[in-house]
Amino acid sequence: MASQIKDLSKLCIHTQTTKPWDIDACVRNYSMKGIKGITIWRNVLENKNLNGVKALLDDFGMNVVSLARGGFFPSVDAGKRHKAIDDNLLAIEQAAVIGAPMIVLVCGADGGQSLEKSREQIAEGIAKILPAAQKAGIKLAIEPLHPMYAGDRSAINTIRQANEMAEMLHSEFVGVAVDVYHTWWDPDLQAGIQRCGEQKKLFAFHVCDWNVPTTDFLNDRGLMGEGCINIPEIRTWVEDAGFRGFIEVEIFSDKYWAMDQKAYLEKIKQAYLTKT
Repeated sequence: MASQIKDLSKLCIHTQTTKPWDIDACVRNYSMKGIKGITIWRNVLENKNLNGVKALLDDFGMNVVSLARGGFFPSVDAGKRHKAIDDNLLAIEQAAVIGAPMIVLVCGADGGQSLEKSREQIAEGIAKILPAAQKAGIKLAIEPLHPMYAGDRSAINTIRQANEMAEMLHSEFVGVAVDVYHTWWDPDLQAGIQRCGEQKKLFAFHVCDWNVPTTDFLNDRGLMGEGCINIPEIRTWVEDAGFRGFIEVEIFSDKYWAMDQKAYLEKIKQAYLTKT
């Protein structure tokens, strides 16, 4: 049985979770509520002075857990594959400036080719950016996505596939991000998490909930405890595998984006403390 979370010391929130806020509002409001972990989505960095963002984060004592997102390597178009490499190299540069120790990879897929071909191109893409990531000291976390996204967002859909690719690339800088929204259904999840921990490749843990019924497969994620995912059990598996990092709240929700974000932030805190 999972133990109760006692404080906010390991709570991280993705800026996309509070999408209506810009980076300044996210940092100030998270800090005000005692939340010191933040994963920064690249959209909030657009047209920003990255050194200024780093100063803001430092001023408020924020721990940057990761930068989201890199990836999207596969394409039937060689030109698009080259652009993806360039974009991932840019993400590494951005991460280095703002002090993000890790980039989450949404690996991508192209419905115009086989899943096997997309996976081959994902491995090739990660291998191409790996030297730059290693030089910058930035880890790359492969995030398996739910199979409903296999046609366009990711050809990596199970914890086993993510583990196999991370192990094949054979670098301490390549590991796995486990997101309960994408992996809760997998009958091999517990064993996969354990394997990931044994290989020291369990880099990140993301939480939210799966609403039943769901109204949208992208933007109707629930707060922890609102849906059908046994989050405390999965958290226990992650902790038993040796993970001691931040627990990252990543919620895409049209409903919650439409409400007062300060009230929503309080809901996140309470759900984290009582339902995670």
